[in-house]
Amino acid sequence: MKQILLIFLSSLLLIVAGKDLRVLVMTPTPQMHCESCENKIKNNLRFESGVKKIETSIKEQTVTVTYDASKTNVQKIQAAMKNIGYNTHVVSDKPKEKEKKK
Repeated sequence: MKQILLIFLSSLLLIVAGKDLRVLVMTPTPQMHCESCENKIKNNLRFESGVKKIETSIKEQTVTVTYDASKTNVQKIQAAMKNIGYNTHVVSDKPKEKEKKK
């Protein structure tokens, strides 16, 4: 029984640790002007497979998406944005930094 539990836990650890999380920063065209624009983007992108977190900034005119690269990619996220009326320019796409423990 202990051996089965140990195998299960180690498998779970591999699945969690094996995620290839990336952070994509894009600028949308047309620009976001209000909270409604932000909500439109967030409410539609959240249905894209692999999307983990979406942050928008009207002030900086950016959409930041944390996603699992094993489930989606930049082109699919950009296509989802285009489907709701936004063309995008990629500012950066890099691996998510590991959170440091204090």
